[in-house]
Amino acid sequence: MSDFDTSVLQLEEKVVALLNRLKEKHAELQRIQSQYESLESKIEGLEQKNTSLRQENKTLKVANSLLGSTESKQVAKTKINSLIQEVESCIQHLSSLDQVT
Repeated sequence: MSDFDTSVLQLEEKVVALLNRLKEKHAELQRIQSQYESLESKIEGLEQKNTSLRQENKTLKVANSLLGSTESKQVAKTKINSLIQEVESCIQHLSSLDQVT
């Protein structure tokens, strides 16, 4: 065999090896794309579940406040006291403006 024939055979072997690697990489790409789509689907499902649970939590908080749980009573009292203080502050401010005029 001549050097040229040997070089051609080596080149053919390298091309075959590269084609095999290309097939492997293509199969790996397909597998990764499938995993990606699966994970995207799971994320979407979890986001929907999260939204649902948040809404349920909100509903339960409202129900607890209507039922008069101790915690919600304290929160309501705090808010009411805060609003009363704001109203009193506004009344004082208005009174001071009336005294100036």
